[in-house]
Parts: sequence; C-alpha cells; structure tokens
Amino acid sequence: MTSTSVQSPARSFAQPSSSATHDVTNQAPPLAPYDASADTALLEGLRREGAGWAEADVRRIGLLAGGAEAQEWGELANRHEPVLRTHDRYGHRIDEVDFHPSWHELMRVAVAEGLAGAPWADDRPGAHVARTAGGLVWGHSEAGHGCPTSMTYAAVPALRREPDLAKVYEPLLTSREYDPGLREPTSKRGLLAGMGMTEKQGGSDVRTNTTAATPTAEPGVYTLRGHKWFTSAPMCDVFLVLAQAPGGLSCFLVPRVLPDGTRNTFRVQRLKDKLGNRSNASSEPEFDGTVAWLVGPEGQGVKTIIEMVNCTRLDCVMSSATLMRKTLVEAGHHVRHRGAFGALLMDQPLMRNVLADLALESEAATTLTLRLAGAADRAVRGDAGEQAFRRIATAVGKYWVTKRGPAFTAEALECLGGNGYVEDSGMPRHYREAPLLSIWEGSGNVNALDVLRALTRDPATADALFAELALAEGADARLDSAVTRLRTLLGEATPAGARRLVEQMALTLQASLLVRHAPPAVADAFCATRLSGDWGHAFGTLPGGADVDGILERSLGL
Repeated sequence: MTSTSVQSPARSFAQPSSSATHDVTNQAPPLAPYDASADTALLEGLRREGAGWAEADVRRIGLLAGGAEAQEWGELANRHEPVLRTHDRYGHRIDEVDFHPSWHELMRVAVAEGLAGAPWADDRPGAHVARTAGGLVWGHSEAGHGCPTSMTYAAVPALRREPDLAKVYEPLLTSREYDPGLREPTSKRGLLAGMGMTEKQGGSDVRTNTTAATPTAEPGVYTLRGHKWFTSAPMCDVFLVLAQAPGGLSCFLVPRVLPDGTRNTFRVQRLKDKLGNRSNASSEPEFDGTVAWLVGPEGQGVKTIIEMVNCTRLDCVMSSATLMRKTLVEAGHHVRHRGAFGALLMDQPLMRNVLADLALESEAATTLTLRLAGAADRAVRGDAGEQAFRRIATAVGKYWVTKRGPAFTAEALECLGGNGYVEDSGMPRHYREAPLLSIWEGSGNVNALDVLRALTRDPATADALFAELALAEGADARLDSAVTRLRTLLGEATPAGARRLVEQMALTLQASLLVRHAPPAVADAFCATRLSGDWGHAFGTLPGGADVDGILERSLGL
C-alpha cells in the first residue's frame, strides 16, 4: 500500500491589501434631519381649508418629525414592542402594558401638539384642519401611536351624547398633557380614550355582539360581561364600548379605574401579533362585572358611536396619505444620491416617470384629506351642506385612499431597490403599516356599502357630492365626462357594483379638487391617467405628454 501526500501548489499568494475592501460609495446619506412639512400641496390645503393661522405650528412640527431624534423614537418604539403584564409580582391582576420610553416621547409630543382631543376645545375656525395637517407631518415620525390619539379625538363627539359624562371627562380628553399610567381619571392631567366595538363572532357586524350589559340599581350604570376581539391601546384611561342592553345594542363608557380608585375588571387576554403597527398594543379584553356608564339612549349604540367612527375614518385617510408622502420623500432622497448606468437615478427618464406618478397619487390623497378635514370642521359648526358632504366623502376617501396605500408604498420601496427591502431602511415597516388602514374602521366592502347606505337613506349626500364636483364644471372636458359617467353609475348602483361606483366617486372627486387647486401639470396628468385611461396598470406609466418635470419640481424639488 503506497501513501500519497498533498503538495502545496508551486505559487505564492498575494498579501492582503492594507486598504479597506468595503469603502462605502454610491449610497444615499441618512435622510434625517429633514422638513416633513415641506409639502406644497399640504401647505396650500391648510390655508385653503381655513387654518392658515396654524402654518407656523405645522412647520415647526414638520421639522421636529423629520429630526433625527423623532425618527429614532419611531424606530425604537417598533423594535421594542409593547409587553403585556397580566399580574404583578405578588399575583394581583393588573392588566398593564409596558412601552419603550420612545413610545412615551412620541405620545408626549402628539398630545402636546393638539393631535388628540384638543381641537374640540378650540373655537377657532379651522381647528380640526390644523389638527389633520399636524397629523400629516407628525406621522412621518411613526404611525402606531396615532391610534390612541385618533381614538381620543374621536371619543369626544360621541361622549357629548351624555352631557353629564362629557362635563367630567371632556376637559381631560381635550388636554394637551400626556399623563400615562392607570389612575382614577379625574386625578390625572389628561386622558386617553379607546373603543371596543368588534367581537370574534361578528367583526364589523357589530349587531351580532353578545357582550351583555345589565342595569344596576344606580340609574345609567350597568355591568358588562363578554369578550372583545380587537381593542387597541388597552392602556387608555376610558373606552367607548358596544354591548347588548335590555333595549338593544348600546354604547357605554368603561373606565380602567373606577371613581373610588379601584381597578375596573378589564382582563387583557393577550396582545395581537399583527402584521404591522407593532408599536401599538392591540388586545382582547374580557369583561366580567365590569362597571360601565350608558352613553346615549339604550338601543342606539351604533347611532351614538358612529360619530366616533366618522372621525377615525378620516384619520385612516390622513394616515394613508402620510405614509404615501413619507415613502415618496424617502424615494426622492434616494434617487438624488444613487447612481446607476452612468447617471443619477433622478436623471433617468423612467425613474422620473415612476416618481412623478407617485407624486400625483400623493398630492391627490393629501388634497382630499384636507378637504375632508375642512368639511369636518365646518360640519361641527353647523353647516348642513358640509355635514352631508362629509358623510359620503369620508367613506369614499376611506375606501379609495387606503386602498391605494399598499401599492404606493410597495412602488416607493422598489425605488430603493434591495436597500429598500432591508429592515433598517425603514421601508418594510411602512409597507407593513399600509394595509392596516384599509382594514381598520371598516374594510373596503364595509365602506363601499356604507356609501350606498348613505345615498339611499339621505339623498342630500349625493346632492352635496355633485355640488362639490360642479365647482370645477367646464374646467376640463375629461372631468366633465367623468361626472356624467358617475351620474349614470349612480343610477345603476347595486351592492355587487359598490366598489366600482365608489372608486369612480373617489377619482372624480380627487380630479375635481386638483383641477380647481393644483397647477396644470398636476391636474392634466391626473385627468389623463385616472379619468381617461391613458395609463398602465403600474405606477410609472404616465403618457408622453405629461409634464413630469413640473410635477417633480412641485412635489420633491427634483
């Protein structure tokens, strides 16, 4: 048996170079700090809808939102997710949720800047518009904490159905002081509100709720027994809850801590493991002898709480428009600094087409959001026409703008290529957030059918919508044709065709707003693509005649 040996090759190997192998070139620098309020369409809408007096505050919030510190808060609040503690160390049931300090910083700023209930205590015309504009820019920091601020904002008009309760709680819900921790509500400097509507057997079909409300000997006070399926922000101080009273489905106020300082029964069974919105705790609470106060008459729970839903639906539109703008800004920043095939991405015609198409969608969403906020502001001041417009247009906007969000954020992410698919770019977080907004406060089908319900039950809503569209009559032949088509669709409306109808309503309404208020470059391209069909099935298919340069200069300064 012979042995063999392995001989080293008769060659030498070069010594490692002393220079680095991973010099970083052709990468975009960090975006922050930047000005989240540097959005011409937003600032124009703020002034147009009656809140120009708030521009300095909105600009200040925008600089804060785009700052390195706030951006870091957003990242940390999502990296360190909330943790449920059902019991303390001694075995007492406490049902508390622990948050990272960054969450509390985000909440502190949001409440202090009036993004929770503050507008209800502000008599200035445009106060609700100012809040929405503030949300459009502060949302660049992080999306999840917008849930408790939105519910707190929305709870006030519903609570006003019971003046005695509103007298106690409204001053604290409209406070600009963030005061976390479960304590007796009237001992705090400010309160947060949540809502518990859905149950596992029914979801959006809340009339199938089984949570029972039993009257006590004290007038207006009940005890609840049941289980809620999706109750976000369980650390809030008070909740508006739907339950079945003897007179039918009713609305109740449930405090986490009772007036005598003891904990109300609010057993948090678990926190939801959600696709996105990870910084925000969403829970399944159980009620068992839980003390609650009736809000509004028995049997009118939906009618009582619908005002809250109208407000939170507007905030879904706002949040989706915010995500669009945030991811567009991220994409625009990237293409300014990234080169490929011998040129910066921002100078390459096809990339410019993609970005311009995204910019059109973003401006349409922002403009509609602020118009809806203006309607809400004027509606609460008694304008009947704006009340009717708000009723239908908010549901239309909720359906369409939130539907556009996921496709938009995916395209913006793709502008960054592989860099955008990496978690620490932040784009995956935005992408996971986007579908939420079309689901919460009624999925697409729920909102589309709600539009049909409004048209059937209140013909004034259709009159208000067409009155709005008539303000742009004659300015663009494509828009005039779209209005005519919409009238035809309205006459043929069926539940099966509700999505088709509502989509046309949304596009026609957005086009009318842009024709009236945006430069020709924006309005013409929107009408050509969204109304006349000179458009493909993906972003970046604007026709050759579109003023891409004009659109990008207005939106991103490119």
